[in-house]
Amino acid sequence: MSEFQLRAYCGGLFQTNGYLVQGAGKSWVFDAPEGIADWLESEDVKPDALILTHQHHDHVLDAGTIQERFGCPLYAHSDPSEELTLSKRLEQMMGIPCPIDPYRIDERFEGLDRIDLGGLVLLLHHVPGHSPDSVCFQLEGLPVLIGGDVLFAGGIGRTDFPNGDHELLLRGIREELWPLPDDTQVLPGHGPVTTIGREKATNPFLA
Repeated sequence: MSEFQLRAYCGGLFQTNGYLVQGAGKSWVFDAPEGIADWLESEDVKPDALILTHQHHDHVLDAGTIQERFGCPLYAHSDPSEELTLSKRLEQMMGIPCPIDPYRIDERFEGLDRIDLGGLVLLLHHVPGHSPDSVCFQLEGLPVLIGGDVLFAGGIGRTDFPNGDHELLLRGIREELWPLPDDTQVLPGHGPVTTIGREKATNPFLA
């Protein structure tokens, strides 16, 4: 990744991936699965920003902790809501409390296609269907896409949640992600890294 370093963290009940990008003397964190705040502290990393791919419960569990502990701004597509976190629905499904520490959105990028984080430029691909606020982040000048729960190795994001839309998700992947170079690495919200070319050729949901 030339002058950038990228590391992954995986944590929480649903084995959710978060990503740390470092370069130009700065650190940026993508998503906030359970335990990532402690991991950042153990690695002596003070993030300059937290950026959310979407706000489902497992991706924001440490968002409030990161904000409080490190004082960094939080970027997201939309303001927080139960409609996005689905914490109450998760409680009903699992039969146990699923609380989320409060967090605030400092910068909303709804409607934008590019954001400059001061050393890292992101090209935004809004791909709803799994969640209304799902955004994939293409690192400008690098063959890397931080994809959240849109596209997985051999799979796609679930669409059986409230506000899920299977056809909308498939259309968004084809329109927003398939035009990217085949060697673009896709860093998903769950599971292993894949590439655009591999998923175009083999993903059974998009054959």
